[in-house]
Amino acid sequence: MYTSRLALTFAIALGAMASMPVGAQTYPSRAVTLVVPFPPGGGTDTGARIIADQLSKRWGQAVVVENKGGAAGQIGADFVAKAKPDGYTLLLGNIGTQAINPSLYPKMAYDPDTAFAPISLLAELPLAMMVNPAVPAHTAAEFIALAKSRPGTLSYSSAGAGGAPHLATELFKDRTGTFILHVPYRGGGPAIADLLAGHVQLSFMTVLEASAHIKAGKLRALAVTSDKRVSALPEVPTLSESVLPGFNAVSWIGLLAPGGTPQDIVDKIALDIRTTLADESAKARFVSLGGVPHATTPQEFSKLITEDKRRYAQLIRSRKITTD
Repeated sequence: MYTSRLALTFAIALGAMASMPVGAQTYPSRAVTLVVPFPPGGGTDTGARIIADQLSKRWGQAVVVENKGGAAGQIGADFVAKAKPDGYTLLLGNIGTQAINPSLYPKMAYDPDTAFAPISLLAELPLAMMVNPAVPAHTAAEFIALAKSRPGTLSYSSAGAGGAPHLATELFKDRTGTFILHVPYRGGGPAIADLLAGHVQLSFMTVLEASAHIKAGKLRALAVTSDKRVSALPEVPTLSESVLPGFNAVSWIGLLAPGGTPQDIVDKIALDIRTTLADESAKARFVSLGGVPHATTPQEFSKLITEDKRRYAQLIRSRKITTD
């Protein structure tokens, strides 16, 4: 059954390739740079390295991951926005850079509505609610009780002000009536490093970037933020089932090109992403780390970005969230 499905996928891909313009058929003819707008070690970076490895094998060309962190992802995003729109410089964006930042930063170096050509969603990323093992809480309920008994003395790290982990934690605080100090970092890697060191007590981070630390016993997962349990951490309950019915807050990562990139190149990359993620071994790499691989068309990805922009703009306004 699997062999026949895979054969059908390849047949469709070959048919689509044959109908593409010559420029798309020969793309890529040299190395491609995949810009991650955050430091190494975070969920976006981890996802980028998985897909870069897969695409380099498919294309027979190097896909080089280049980290350009800073300003909640705006530095790397701006670099790609101003790159030559030929498909050889791409952005591995996430829900923060594409859907949240436009409502948090009224003055950006680029127009978020026109600077990028969405290519494809890559994966949805549930978050894990994690504590340093020294924290005397083994369940979400115990942590809530601890935080209420020590208001303002506990702190949490995030990958940056306004990112999905920050907003998810603020939503958690609002739902539980707890006061926990926010310590923003320039990416998920540094945020987890200080959680590991015990400088902060709590983090909501993607399972993709945190699962290795959790499985090694270096961090303790109390819950996940998706509406269903994550296969990479099957024993960890959701917040919805344990203490906060209806709680659901996930991140995502996706691939984008500079605005103005020829549509045939965008479509070619999107097709290669869909074909790549149809392969069970490629899927397994995401799933094993806690991601939910999900390829889309450029149009579907554009619609997702637009819908999430609207949703988070409302959340940011209603909760008066700022980057200060």
